[in-house]
Amino acid sequence: KAWCDNLEKYCDCENRLPRGRSYVRNGSVIDLNIQQGLVQAQVMGSSLYHVTIKVTHMAENKWKKLIQECAGKIDSLVELLQGKFSKAIMSILVDPKAGFFPSSSDLTFTCSCPDHAGLCKHIAAAFYGIGAAIDTKPEWLFKLRHVDHLQLLAVATSTEKLFAQATPSSSDEELTAIFDIELADDPSIKKKKQKR
Repeated sequence: KAWCDNLEKYCDCENRLPRGRSYVRNGSVIDLNIQQGLVQAQVMGSSLYHVTIKVTHMAENKWKKLIQECAGKIDSLVELLQGKFSKAIMSILVDPKAGFFPSSSDLTFTCSCPDHAGLCKHIAAAFYGIGAAIDTKPEWLFKLRHVDHLQLLAVATSTEKLFAQATPSSSDEELTAIFDIELADDPSIKKKKQKR
């Protein structure tokens, strides 16, 4: 969704975007191949058209800065793996100047259709197709920008380790008080104690 929101911010082809959305809903994007910095799509209109979208690689220093900014704001490693970003992370990723999503200057695209507009409905459909694909596989967005999403995971893991080291483990009594539950003893521990 964030990919599509970003597209709509800078695209001035208002009449073509809705048609692109309807093409995606109708299943007119027949093939969508996402590679590093490149998307190739087959879109069915009055004929079958070939769309190519190129995305510039993200500058290494910009990516490193983004990683540093995100490090202290990653709430859950599991959510990060699922592509679910907190509001704090999303605000960093979608920032128009320093963020992760490509700006209009980062994108070039062509379509084999006869429409001479900068962005035709087939290209718009391919863009929305990319958004739908990223919703199911968020790592593809990182692939498009030619960066390694595992670096974000590594930062999240090291942050969690630091947090775990700084937080003392809770006793059974503390957990009982916090959650208003009674913890049962592990019978295997009792047996080991009895054997001694």
